[in-house]
Amino acid sequence: MPTIENILEALRQVEEPEFKHNLVKLNLVRNIRIFEDKVSLQLMLFSEDTPHREQMIQEVEKALKEIGAPAVEVTVDVLSDKEQEALAARIREEHQQKVRAKRAAGQTPIQAEQASLLSPDSGTVFISVASGKGGVGKSTVAVNLAVALARAGKRVGIIDADIYGFSVPDMMGIEERPAVVDKTIYPVERFGVKVISMGFFVEENAPVIWRGPMLGKMLRNFFQEVDWGGLDFCILDLPPGTGDVALDVHQMLPQSKELLVTTPHATAAFVAARAGAMALHTEHEILGVVENMAYYQCSSCGNRDFVFGKGGGDKLAEELQTELLVQIPLGAPENKDPSAPDFSPSIYGADTSTGRLYADLARQVIDRTSQA
Repeated sequence: MPTIENILEALRQVEEPEFKHNLVKLNLVRNIRIFEDKVSLQLMLFSEDTPHREQMIQEVEKALKEIGAPAVEVTVDVLSDKEQEALAARIREEHQQKVRAKRAAGQTPIQAEQASLLSPDSGTVFISVASGKGGVGKSTVAVNLAVALARAGKRVGIIDADIYGFSVPDMMGIEERPAVVDKTIYPVERFGVKVISMGFFVEENAPVIWRGPMLGKMLRNFFQEVDWGGLDFCILDLPPGTGDVALDVHQMLPQSKELLVTTPHATAAFVAARAGAMALHTEHEILGVVENMAYYQCSSCGNRDFVFGKGGGDKLAEELQTELLVQIPLGAPENKDPSAPDFSPSIYGADTSTGRLYADLARQVIDRTSQA
């Protein structure tokens, strides 16, 4: 049977996904008790609905069984608001100390960030979600794919690169703004996804009247001045069409892959083919096609009505020599009370039929990028 010291040492190898420190350092493991037939402990979480809950429990159980615990009993509780504030302040202070140390060594935080997220060997998979025209649900697909990847245990960030038509914060129910510490921006995290958007930096409903070079500079800042930490996937919600921002993304991220969103309507598929052609022209891999608003399914009888016709997704996939990955029905999430802490206008629940379709899309994306 392992000792307390053995247990603590094993749990120092288990990382909390949001703060990227081990459970012992963060004091998230408490009330460790050793019995003849099992080890029991209390695991503290930052919120009741964290998407990493089951993943962390499994990692704790695995770590302790590897050192000889015959069985592991994990109870879960949530940190108080005061504990969360104190822990966040401690992590920020540690980060500031690292920044000061890097500056003393002649290295800026921006240089360190460039060497990680944007480096070809960083391990981050960049996925650009694109469409030929607006109004096809591209941003809805982007945010739900990001959340589905996070639910699958991946470290995910999303950049709202639709500079003129930013909508990701509203879609995800985000009301706070990113923290800025010593010129480093910390993205807002929601549903396990780190989020950055132009919408955080302009007044509500204020127009963005910028030309191409300024837009490109803002986009570069999203990579260079934001502390993303380690990411498995970075989702980019591109503006529709083939304008300056989309071209900047393709030039900035030669390793990014593309997901095309269309509706079944022939015109939407026709214009989406232009965005796909730009991806191919710039030698970017197309992962596949998502057909959104594919049909309307009656909640009473289950019959499907093809409101926008049929075949657009298949036709687009055939033209781009790729595959139609999923067909998402026309509809909206069944949202809770807007005052609820987990409210969001556009995120589908994991246990809904559409949520399961996005989970399947996430699995396909993981499979296709792991084979690359």
